[in-house]
Amino acid sequence: MNQILEQISICIQKGKVDSKMAYPPEMKGMPGADELTKAALDEGFSANDILSGALIHGMGIVGDLFREKRLFVPQVLMSAMAMKAAMVHLKPFFSSGELKQKGTFIIGTVAGDLHDIGKNLTAMMIEGAGWRVIDLGTDVKTERFLEVLNENGNAVVGLSALLTTTMEQMERSVKAIREHFPENRIVVGGAPVNSEFAKRIGASLYAPNPQVAVEYINSI
Repeated sequence: MNQILEQISICIQKGKVDSKMAYPPEMKGMPGADELTKAALDEGFSANDILSGALIHGMGIVGDLFREKRLFVPQVLMSAMAMKAAMVHLKPFFSSGELKQKGTFIIGTVAGDLHDIGKNLTAMMIEGAGWRVIDLGTDVKTERFLEVLNENGNAVVGLSALLTTTMEQMERSVKAIREHFPENRIVVGGAPVNSEFAKRIGASLYAPNPQVAVEYINSI
């Protein structure tokens, strides 16, 4: 890997946003993902080289470490901040069509549930894997999922529930999506959810952590 792309990847892995940020302590004062991404573009690297060779590579390592419980939620959130800082420089290339995303991922926490940490982590890591993410937030009614799917017909859908009381709502939403969009992939997750429940309600996959979701949708 080219040196500057490797440096960007390390910034993603370490959660180094920019030179002003003191975190992580061992990289204090050093340029972060923000400055290095701009520098890479100025040096003539393509947006695609940076996305695939640095951002996706870095977030992939973060996902693996998180799954292995060698990184924890605060560290993953810092990595996501670094990734977003780099993405600011790449977004114009998406608009121009030079840089293409792998597909669209719609995600939301189901109606009646306001928890969002797991949803946010999943959304950040899927975006870091090169997907366009439409985050509907929390307390998302079934009708809202269907509305956005009507506008993004080939999208993969992710539903999160963090309460046993909202698993029923997840089931209703999955069944409604299946009825209207039988071919779309549906990923479910959350603390009370398991693979048996996911299979029973008609979901395509139960993702116990964000990296499982990333690997699954990348395989489609």
